[in-house]
Amino acid sequence: MTREVIFSINLDDDPKTFTEAMTSRDDPLWKEAINDKMDSIMGNGTWELANLPLGRRPIGYKWIFKKKYHLDGSVYAYKANLLLRAIGNEKGSIIDTYALVARISSIRALIEILALKGLYTDRMDVKTTFLNGYLKEEIYLEKPEGFVIPGQENKVFRLIKSLYGLKQAPKQWHERFDITVTAFSFQHNSVDMCIYFTCTSNT
Repeated sequence: MTREVIFSINLDDDPKTFTEAMTSRDDPLWKEAINDKMDSIMGNGTWELANLPLGRRPIGYKWIFKKKYHLDGSVYAYKANLLLRAIGNEKGSIIDTYALVARISSIRALIEILALKGLYTDRMDVKTTFLNGYLKEEIYLEKPEGFVIPGQENKVFRLIKSLYGLKQAPKQWHERFDITVTAFSFQHNSVDMCIYFTCTSNT
């Protein structure tokens, strides 16, 4: 005899605001998630404390809270993300946001070459990817709730690197990646600029 188990997960109980997170029954877990995110941002040198120039307005932000679930419905992680509000989305904006993407045909060709030659493959993941691109624009951010520095209440954060919510973040990440990879003697493929190669004495 087989037994079927049916369960449901309420995906709408994630906090919608910082205040909701701090007043929920999972308050300690959300605090830990927020601190983890802020540690990543600050440890990466994403911003610096600054005075807001006359005539400038700091942009806003929004905390995004999400629980991660196992298949059985149990929670295995609490995640918090700091999202900037609509930068580069303004009407008439001329910020260059185009980022290259590898063609699917290029990926298929690489897989075929790897299989035919029996080459070793590896992969990697860059943590907080978009936090690694350097900004060209001058952008100021309101200080996130819970992180106002005593004695510095009137200061704001000046962004040095990209942050989630910036439309130009993907392009700036690609530019940083390109500079790093080509510094190790990798070259662009002439057909697909997202494919890099290098030659060694064993090639």
